[in-house]
Amino acid sequence: MIDLSRICYTAATVETQTLITAEQLLAMGNSRRFELVRGELVEMTPIGLEHFRVAGRLQAWISTFVESRRLGIAGQELGCILSRDPDVVRAPDIAFISAPRVTPGSEKFLEGAPDLAVEVLSPDDRAAEIQQKVREYLGAGAQLVWIVDPRSKTVTAYLPSGDAHLYAGNEPVPGDPVLPGFSFLPSELFKLG
Repeated sequence: MIDLSRICYTAATVETQTLITAEQLLAMGNSRRFELVRGELVEMTPIGLEHFRVAGRLQAWISTFVESRRLGIAGQELGCILSRDPDVVRAPDIAFISAPRVTPGSEKFLEGAPDLAVEVLSPDDRAAEIQQKVREYLGAGAQLVWIVDPRSKTVTAYLPSGDAHLYAGNEPVPGDPVLPGFSFLPSELFKLG
């Protein structure tokens, strides 16, 4: 005779997943790179040389501008808790947080989105996943999201209003409303050397 209670229990346990919280992700340390998507760990692959070069250049420009004006802090791969239960934790390639939102000495993830989130596309990024990240950042309070595409040499700026603008070549990418007075040219960002 077949024990149906055992079969039902086994089927139920297969479907049950243990969701991870932002605090559990933080406690894991940084030996490997993960984001948290609706409570599930998503391992991030190492970045390539072009991604590294473009992200580093843009982060240096932003940091220099921010520090010279004491606007807040900027850096790379900050853990940002974009929603809870289940938790979503993203780590934008570059983030800017305005001075009033900075908590000195905190080792925790940022609650909410940075004021500016920047994602530099890698060859394996899927359009649907990137659009989901844009929605998550804006939904959690980001005032500006830049998607930087080294292949097409373009930057797309997204605002909470739903407006999006594609910049290329010598068309300045403005930092408004987050970084008033800051701008850069895509042609300079993607220039070799």
